[in-house]
Amino acid sequence: MIRERQRSAVSGWLVLPVLLVLALVAIRLVYLALQAKTIVGFFAAVLLDAAVLTCFAGFFVVNPNEGRVLQLFGAYKGTVRTPGLRWASPFFTKKHISLRVRNFESTKLKVNDLDGNPVEIAAVVVWRVVDSAEAVFEVDNYENYVKVQTESAIRNLATRYPYDTHDDEKVSLRGNTAAVAGDLKAEIQDRLAKAGVEVIEARISHLAYAPEIASVMLRRQQAAAIIAARTRIVEGAVGMVDMALERLSKSSHVQLDEERKAAMVSNLLVVLCSDREAQPVVNTGTLYQ
Repeated sequence: MIRERQRSAVSGWLVLPVLLVLALVAIRLVYLALQAKTIVGFFAAVLLDAAVLTCFAGFFVVNPNEGRVLQLFGAYKGTVRTPGLRWASPFFTKKHISLRVRNFESTKLKVNDLDGNPVEIAAVVVWRVVDSAEAVFEVDNYENYVKVQTESAIRNLATRYPYDTHDDEKVSLRGNTAAVAGDLKAEIQDRLAKAGVEVIEARISHLAYAPEIASVMLRRQQAAAIIAARTRIVEGAVGMVDMALERLSKSSHVQLDEERKAAMVSNLLVVLCSDREAQPVVNTGTLYQ
């Protein structure tokens, strides 16, 4: 693999006055050769003028957080990162590459999750180039490579997790965004490492069931939420009934037989588990009538 080699380039402000002086000298020599009518002197002055003009092609500007990849007849010669006006051999090709932090938002992809349900998913990836040589020479088009590999990683991620789950021990796309984001970042970074790209952050920006099953899955989510809530209510109600029976058994004021305990348990569970307010009934008789 081709690794980046940082190269220092001559300051353009030092070379510019020298080339200007040489250009004036070459123009003066052309004038003198025409006055003297010497063909050899004229051609020598013209060649010097052409060489000076060619050297002007060696100037280039490097902006902050940018780089210039230098090549000589196809051979990689290094990357200039020092900002400012620079000068290098005019025979070098100087390819511009941005080192700034960039955002990429994928399109909405339709993928089947771990349970086989079709979902729509998209993600935002924050990235930057850290190795200009790999970005230019190891892949054909590093920007398109980032896009394609990111979408491939998102598809692979969605198939490994369910959309939602009511089990706290299982990781889901909707319920564990931080863990899913970390997994997505690691997978994208693994795919883009050979392109000299560093993934700074990756997070899901859109997540929803596919339109054809959205209404059905909404009812399923509501039913699962109701079941989970009822389960929690029943667990709490049973605990309260146990506590009430335990305290009554320790009290000497009220003694209940097994039949009355069963009736009290039934009444308490109805009151505690009902989704409506209980209507109190005042018993004006005895405990058994």
